[in-house]
Amino acid sequence: MRYATITTWEVMDGADFDLTMERVRKKRLPALKELGAERVQVIRTSDRTIAAISEWPDKTTRDTAKEFIERVRKEVRTEDHSRMTGEMLGEVVAEV
Repeated sequence: MRYATITTWEVMDGADFDLTMERVRKKRLPALKELGAERVQVIRTSDRTIAAISEWPDKTTRDTAKEFIERVRKEVRTEDHSRMTGEMLGEVVAEV
Protein backbone atom coordinates (compact mmCIF):
# COMPACT_ATOMS: atom_id res chain seq x y z
CA MET A 1 0.00 0.00 0.00
CA ARG A 2 1.30 3.48 -0.87
CA TYR A 3 2.74 5.57 1.95
CA ALA A 4 3.11 9.33 2.42
CA THR A 5 4.91 11.73 4.70
CA ILE A 6 4.10 15.38 5.30
CA THR A 7 6.71 17.51 7.00
CA THR A 8 6.57 21.19 7.85
CA TRP A 9 9.60 23.45 7.89
CA GLU A 10 10.51 26.97 8.89
CA VAL A 11 13.30 28.92 7.19
CA MET A 12 15.25 30.73 9.88
CA ASP A 13 14.77 34.48 10.24
CA GLY A 14 17.33 36.32 8.16
CA ALA A 15 17.99 33.42 5.79
CA ASP A 16 17.41 33.91 2.06
CA PHE A 17 14.27 31.89 1.28
CA ASP A 18 15.03 31.61 -2.44
CA LEU A 19 18.57 30.37 -1.79
CA THR A 20 17.25 27.84 0.72
CA MET A 21 14.70 26.57 -1.80
CA GLU A 22 17.38 26.31 -4.49
CA ARG A 23 19.34 23.97 -2.20
CA VAL A 24 16.19 21.97 -1.53
CA ARG A 25 15.45 21.63 -5.26
CA LYS A 26 19.00 20.70 -6.23
CA LYS A 27 20.02 18.49 -3.31
CA ARG A 28 17.19 17.33 -1.04
CA LEU A 29 14.50 16.41 -3.57
CA PRO A 30 16.76 14.37 -5.87
CA ALA A 31 18.08 12.50 -2.82
CA LEU A 32 14.54 11.50 -1.83
CA LYS A 33 13.85 10.27 -5.36
CA GLU A 34 17.06 8.20 -5.27
CA LEU A 35 15.89 6.64 -2.01
CA GLY A 36 12.64 5.52 -3.64
CA ALA A 37 10.16 8.37 -3.26
CA GLU A 38 7.81 8.40 -6.24
CA ARG A 39 6.85 12.05 -5.91
CA VAL A 40 7.87 14.95 -3.70
CA GLN A 41 6.09 18.30 -3.55
CA VAL A 42 7.09 21.40 -1.61
CA ILE A 43 4.38 23.96 -0.89
CA ARG A 44 5.14 27.46 0.36
CA THR A 45 2.74 28.09 3.23
CA SER A 46 3.93 31.54 4.36
CA ASP A 47 6.86 33.92 3.93
CA ARG A 48 9.14 31.59 5.91
CA THR A 49 7.40 28.19 6.00
CA ILE A 50 6.96 25.23 3.69
CA ALA A 51 5.31 21.83 3.75
CA ALA A 52 6.86 18.86 1.97
CA ILE A 53 4.75 15.91 0.83
CA SER A 54 6.63 12.74 -0.10
CA GLU A 55 4.87 9.79 -1.69
CA TRP A 56 6.43 6.33 -1.44
CA PRO A 57 5.42 3.04 -3.09
CA ASP A 58 5.02 1.44 0.36
CA LYS A 59 5.97 1.74 4.03
CA THR A 60 8.90 -0.65 3.63
CA THR A 61 10.57 1.62 1.07
CA ARG A 62 10.11 4.65 3.33
CA ASP A 63 11.35 2.74 6.38
CA THR A 64 14.46 1.63 4.48
CA ALA A 65 15.22 5.30 3.72
CA LYS A 66 14.46 6.49 7.26
CA GLU A 67 18.01 6.31 8.63
CA PHE A 68 19.38 8.39 5.77
CA ILE A 69 16.50 10.87 6.04
CA GLU A 70 17.13 11.34 9.77
CA ARG A 71 20.83 11.97 9.16
CA VAL A 72 20.03 14.58 6.49
CA ARG A 73 17.50 16.32 8.73
CA LYS A 74 20.27 16.94 11.25
CA GLU A 75 22.38 18.61 8.53
CA VAL A 76 19.53 20.77 7.24
CA ARG A 77 19.63 23.26 10.10
CA THR A 78 23.17 24.39 9.29
CA GLU A 79 23.19 23.83 5.52
CA ASP A 80 19.70 25.05 4.58
CA HIS A 81 19.09 27.39 7.53
CA SER A 82 15.75 25.77 8.29
CA ARG A 83 14.22 23.54 10.92
CA MET A 84 11.54 20.88 10.82
CA THR A 85 8.46 21.91 12.80
CA GLY A 86 6.24 18.87 12.32
CA GLU A 87 5.76 15.47 10.71
CA MET A 88 2.83 13.26 9.83
CA LEU A 89 3.07 9.94 8.04
CA GLY A 90 0.91 7.00 7.10
CA GLU A 91 -0.64 4.75 4.49
CA VAL A 92 -2.60 6.34 1.67
CA VAL A 93 -6.17 5.08 2.12
CA ALA A 94 -7.98 7.06 -0.59
CA GLU A 95 -7.16 9.21 -3.60
CA VAL A 96 -8.63 10.42 -6.89
